[in-house]
Amino acid sequence: MTHYVSNRPWVAGVAGTLVATAMAGLTLLTLGAGRVDALNHARQNSQNLVSIISTDLARNVEIYDLSLQSMVDGARNPVTWTLPASVRRAVLFDRATTAAYLGGAYLIDANGEVAAAQDDDANTTVHLDDREYFQVQAHDAKTGLYFSHPFHSRLRGEKLSVALTRRIDDAQGGFAGIALLAIRIEYFQHLLDRIDPGGAGSVFIVMADGTLLARKPYVARDIGASIGKSPTFQTMSSHDSGTYIGVAAVDGVSRMYTYARVPGTPLFAVVAPAVDDVLAPWRHRSRLAGALTVAFGGVFVVVSWLLAFALRDKQRAQSALVRLAATDPLTRLSNRRVLDQRLDEEWRRAQREQKPLSVLFIDIDYFKRFNDTYGHASGDEALIAVATCIASVARRSVDLVARYGGEEFAVVMPDTTPQRAFEMGERIRRKVESQIIVRGHDTPLTVTVSVGCATATPARGDRSGGADVLAAADRQLYVAKEQGRNRTSSAQWDESVMQGAVS
Repeated sequence: MTHYVSNRPWVAGVAGTLVATAMAGLTLLTLGAGRVDALNHARQNSQNLVSIISTDLARNVEIYDLSLQSMVDGARNPVTWTLPASVRRAVLFDRATTAAYLGGAYLIDANGEVAAAQDDDANTTVHLDDREYFQVQAHDAKTGLYFSHPFHSRLRGEKLSVALTRRIDDAQGGFAGIALLAIRIEYFQHLLDRIDPGGAGSVFIVMADGTLLARKPYVARDIGASIGKSPTFQTMSSHDSGTYIGVAAVDGVSRMYTYARVPGTPLFAVVAPAVDDVLAPWRHRSRLAGALTVAFGGVFVVVSWLLAFALRDKQRAQSALVRLAATDPLTRLSNRRVLDQRLDEEWRRAQREQKPLSVLFIDIDYFKRFNDTYGHASGDEALIAVATCIASVARRSVDLVARYGGEEFAVVMPDTTPQRAFEMGERIRRKVESQIIVRGHDTPLTVTVSVGCATATPARGDRSGGADVLAAADRQLYVAKEQGRNRTSSAQWDESVMQGAVS
């Protein structure tokens, strides 16, 4: 794995970036799950609060209803009306004294007048036959327990109240009046005072038609007003309980509304914390986690790419060292070590594939005299120029041009016939001969080269090697020099004996 990464340094950068991205993705998923958990926790808390409010309302309404039923039973008993006033009040309103936040208990006759009251100083001259709670009971014998809308009491100095009533029938089943319990509106507000809905949250008790009985935060003008046309209320009015998120039309605040209908009543208890309040702790944690994730992820990505660049530079440095170790520093050709290695490799390949292997051995003619006459700087220029000429002719990707040493060069040509090798040698010789090697003198300088060629097709099991082909080419080089230099001489391997042939 280390070797793979060192050869492909970009893998470290890409891998680091992917890991950082994956970490960021996991963080986002975790934060998303945290948001859902925060909303679920708020919903559960709201459901518990709604349950508390609903239970308290249902219990007290049940107590009120028992008092009303006792008052109805007492009113229908003729004996009750023969009792002294103080005794009659005790019989009719005994249970009503246990009801919390009771504003008054009354029996109203069929004409809407007060027939009996819990308090002996109640104003009995008031007529109530125009009240909603009276007319509903008078017109419908099956109404049962009726829960009125808020009203300003005529019996209690215009204080805001809610009436619970039951119908009183005479012996023939006709309407004989109502039993009335007036509940102070403060009772509902008191229930909400114990609940904290958050900074921008709200909690309220509302009737099924949208009439608001109590609200926190408290706004006096809202009590008794209708929110029936509000989109948020219309959503909850279609179900007995539930939770949803909506934007309040009054203030534009997004809230989580959790509600439930109070059993046996036309009331809804609603707890609505603001979504921003619910998510505030989560957002704080998210910002912190997000900032840390971005910071650490960014550092991780930067370090990964710095490592990638370091590996790249190391790879380049190693490649440069390899090239330096394999390259002649003057001519930029392969050096003797690479030549020996390549000869051995190409020999084995030629042996496996039964294909010819050709080698050219090239030497600059009279190079020592050239150096002595024009100096070593001109000699170096001549070496570079000859190397360039050789490389420009031997251009196949499989060919190897190397500096053997001094003024000697070698060309390894796999899968090359003797005739083709000789032609390549001649092309090199003629190109060198035609080139101006060194400028800057009175007369431009030229040099010539002698070329020795050798070709072998090694048989399987042949224990000879590439060095033998090179040695044969070297012998042919001497043949060329003996014949006057600036010429090419060729030899071909025949069976296991190297035979010289001069062309």
